[in-house]
Amino acid sequence: MAFVHGKKAFFGIDSSSGGSVAAIDGFLTDVSLSRNFEMATTTAFGGDDNTYLVGLGDATISCSGYFDSTLDGYLNAHLAATTATISFEFRTSDASVSSSNPKFTGECFITSYEISPPVGDTIPISIEFQVTGAVTRATS
Repeated sequence: MAFVHGKKAFFGIDSSSGGSVAAIDGFLTDVSLSRNFEMATTTAFGGDDNTYLVGLGDATISCSGYFDSTLDGYLNAHLAATTATISFEFRTSDASVSSSNPKFTGECFITSYEISPPVGDTIPISIEFQVTGAVTRATS
């Protein structure tokens, strides 16, 4: 088995004007890619157990970390450009992409950005992204 430590994760998004994907993982402590599929029931009258048909796929990305004014400016530019999608790249390891270290890419929108400063600690942030279209998984 080739386990990978979470500290090696990579997450990046492109600039609000497009361009290449830039790392923002240096400000983050947690990234979660959630993929799910709608299930339509196909159970007919008289059936004792449900049967299903796979429907549309959906994905979201949740991030949390610490406030930084550079990151805040970067995210704010994306929030101002609400009609433009954001390219993302997520890897479980910063090492080269392989069958055990895949890369996930796609397009998304920011749906939530929360800053909540406590009195006596580092300022935490949370960011939610809604993926639009397919998530592509690449391996070498």
